Amino acid sequence: MGSLFRSEEMTLCQLFLQSEAAYACVSELGELGLVQFRDLNPDVNVFQRKFVNEVRRCDEMERKLRYLEKEIKKDGIPMLDTGESPEAPQPREMIDLEATFEKLENELREVNQNAEALKRNFLELTELKHILRKTQVFFDEQEGGINTTTESMTRALITDEVRTGHSMGPVQLGFVAGVILRERLAAFERMLWRACRGNVFLRQAMIESPLEDPSNGDQVYKSVFIIFFQGDQLKTRVKKICEGFRATLYPCPEAPADRREMAMGVMTRIEDLNTVLGQTQDHRHRVLVAAAKNLKNWFVKVRKIKAIYHTLNLFNLDVTQKCLIAECWVPVLDIETIQLALRRGTERSGSSVPPILNRMQTFENPPTYNRTNKFTKAFQALIDAYGVASYREMNPAPYTIITFPFLFAVMFGDLGHGTLMALFGLWMIRKEKGLAAQKTTNEIWNIFFGGRYIIFLMGVFSMYTGLIYNDIFSKSLNIFGSHWHVNYNKTTVLNNKHLQLNPSTVDYEGEPYPFGMDPIWQVATANKIIFQNSYKMKISIILGVIHMIFGVSLSLHNHTYFKNRNAVLYEFIPQLVFLVMMFFYLALLMFIKWNRYAATNLPPYSAGCAPSILITFIDMVLGNTPKTPLEGCESYMYAGQSLFQSLFRFIALCCIPVMLLGKPLKIIQARRQANRQNLTGATSDAEVGMTNGTAGGGAGHGGGGDNHEEEELSEICIHQGIHTIEFVLGSVSHTASYLRLWALSLAHAQLAEVLWNMVLSIGLRQEGWTGGIMLTIVFAFWAILTIGILVLMEGLSAFLHTLRLHWVEFQSKFYKGTGYAFQPFAFDQIIENGGTPAVEGAE
Repeated sequence: MGSLFRSEEMTLCQLFLQSEAAYACVSELGELGLVQFRDLNPDVNVFQRKFVNEVRRCDEMERKLRYLEKEIKKDGIPMLDTGESPEAPQPREMIDLEATFEKLENELREVNQNAEALKRNFLELTELKHILRKTQVFFDEQEGGINTTTESMTRALITDEVRTGHSMGPVQLGFVAGVILRERLAAFERMLWRACRGNVFLRQAMIESPLEDPSNGDQVYKSVFIIFFQGDQLKTRVKKICEGFRATLYPCPEAPADRREMAMGVMTRIEDLNTVLGQTQDHRHRVLVAAAKNLKNWFVKVRKIKAIYHTLNLFNLDVTQKCLIAECWVPVLDIETIQLALRRGTERSGSSVPPILNRMQTFENPPTYNRTNKFTKAFQALIDAYGVASYREMNPAPYTIITFPFLFAVMFGDLGHGTLMALFGLWMIRKEKGLAAQKTTNEIWNIFFGGRYIIFLMGVFSMYTGLIYNDIFSKSLNIFGSHWHVNYNKTTVLNNKHLQLNPSTVDYEGEPYPFGMDPIWQVATANKIIFQNSYKMKISIILGVIHMIFGVSLSLHNHTYFKNRNAVLYEFIPQLVFLVMMFFYLALLMFIKWNRYAATNLPPYSAGCAPSILITFIDMVLGNTPKTPLEGCESYMYAGQSLFQSLFRFIALCCIPVMLLGKPLKIIQARRQANRQNLTGATSDAEVGMTNGTAGGGAGHGGGGDNHEEEELSEICIHQGIHTIEFVLGSVSHTASYLRLWALSLAHAQLAEVLWNMVLSIGLRQEGWTGGIMLTIVFAFWAILTIGILVLMEGLSAFLHTLRLHWVEFQSKFYKGTGYAFQPFAFDQIIENGGTPAVEGAE
């Protein structure tokens, strides 16, 4: 049956490799991706293993590549990705790769340092240029006497002349000029005023264009300032304040001729720097473009080398130090393929000693390996999210491919919404190669794309159930013509909110609509929901009972595969009989009621005489005699119903002690027989069956389940009691849980109707050219709400409820999920995850 219905058969193998051929052989196995290595050195520190230096070299190469990648992304250069995966380089090629990466990193760092130094010089010259331009205006104002504020500032600074009363001659004011960040200017001015007691004068002007910060490349806005003061003491104080606010001071000549000469020199140097900066940027761009062409392949090569040496660190050396010994889990069907890969690796390395692959006997539980493709992968992921199957346990994934989208569609049944979902899934399937190559980090999109086949099937099944419900955006399709004939006119239908369809009073042909519900039920506003509730509620119970019985039936395959005879006799048979006697009979009563009672029939089989299925089931469980519903009606739906129900109830009750006591008593009997024989290793047939399973009906749920010989009898009885109570009470709660199919279907249909009546119908009622504009606006709003609420939110809700029905109600009947996944050494997964391989037993 392969790994579709049951996990692959696995075996533990011992692998002997020559030291010179080990690298090439592991490389071939990594390309194959069918071997899971075990760590044979769990007590050895990571830094004390044989190939730790090689791993460190790979880490260093990865660091350099990440640096190159960062610089490439900073410049917005596209990286070439051919989608091909180059082979792992030979060990001798590591030196060439290291030299290449070292050269590129050094060259790039040198270019960046030179560019930063040039940008810093350019920034200083630019700031000096602005200082010379702005301060020239200040000096022109002072010398020309244009600004009286400057004259009053000069008089205020010459306090000695006022204090002594005699003139000391012309006073020479000192000044400093510089630039400061614009946001610090206000605080800088306040500090100058307070620290210098108002004996300085500040003039400032904004630099309109932003300047580039050479350290981080950010654009900053600065202002030019010039401070006039008198005396060396104030000069020292002013410079300290400038230093504290990180203002940059520049030399500014006092003579106008010197300032003009300096400005001309600055402009010449800026032009030269622009030329040199352009050449530097061109050189840096060429280096990055050349690196971008090979960066993806370099990453793949380095990660493959690192993964190989990381795997080689898991091996043991023999006493001669010439042979490496490994242990690995491999699928039995792929042993020949693995041996061919080992031979290819030996030939590549030039070794003359062939590798040896021996199968080993072990009592350990092997990993679970379910072979999947791009279609079954998403469904298998749903199962593994609950728990990885035990070794060789029945795999629910192939059945989920049908049951999951179908149960979803029962809740999401709408032809219009299902079409939107199916088209979205189909678009992702048609474009899957291009979309997969994008490798986005958006988690929500990755979830949608990973489940594209599930979305497509859910949409297709929803289209089918939408046709069954005859529901498309809360409206119906009258394809075959209604089988109801009424004489109501339009006014009666629109104005009568209590209009009901009664087949006993309305002309009904007596034949059902050919496919799905009759479209006239959309007109019956009063009893449409009542009719649909009754229909969908019963359908939900019928589908749920069939789903649970199918789950119990699958447990038989587990028990027979692991030769667990006791589980078949004392778990499967009583569980199946209990479900059939109680709940399958409940579903059967619904078909009997549908078949025997009709609105046009006369008592005792008229619609008014039909008993309630729920009341009938409760009376059956409690042993009560049902009450006659109406005069002329019968209490039972068929002859001998009371006798059959009593018999079914008795058989179902007898199944409970069999489930509760059967297995523990058989274990006690087997232990007593073993003690009487007093022989080590002698086991009865019953004991052989029991040692393959667990006490709670999990027998066969895994390759070597719990051994009852080592389990206390009290624990076995408690475990079995819990399992029995859980199954009996769970049968009731699980059956009721399937009513969510009806509840969500009703909610979805009502929401669709609300959106139609309260949103879209507003635009449809408008007439004329204004109606066209109004309809366009309303339709856009309705479409957004439909996709956002009904398709996305309601779809997510129905998805989660369907997932719960499979995990709890269905899989609990046969699936234990206590295994661990097979994680092979595969380059594809390692490169995709960007990390080291996962190994069993590795710390």
